[in-house]
Amino acid sequence: MRFLLKIIVNAVALWLTTLIVAGVSVEPYENTTLAVVLTYLLVALIFGLVNGIIGTVLHIIAFPLYVLTLGLLALIVNGLLFLLVGWISSLMGFGLVVDGFWWGVLGAIVVAIIAWILGLILRPVTSK
Repeated sequence: MRFLLKIIVNAVALWLTTLIVAGVSVEPYENTTLAVVLTYLLVALIFGLVNGIIGTVLHIIAFPLYVLTLGLLALIVNGLLFLLVGWISSLMGFGLVVDGFWWGVLGAIVVAIIAWILGLILRPVTSK
């Protein structure tokens, strides 16, 4: 249940990010409401898998560099992971479109902030 809720939170965060950040958009495979919702959910699933697997490995390997750069390298790594999500989803013929590296960094920051806020709001639901 928690995993499904996290996917939904990430999908909502991605949707709000596409409304806020001009260089980030999601292109569904069809222009129906169901296709748009499924596209956001699939991109959120890819986002969660990339951050959970590749992101964790990168954060562990780059930890000494995080300390040296006072955490600023984390912004770059998260932006690259955001671009990777866009690339993986584009291979499937739909998904996240990021216009460039800095849009990816900004998109990753906005998604993280929105997902954090939504997580704070939904925390009482997930703690049961």
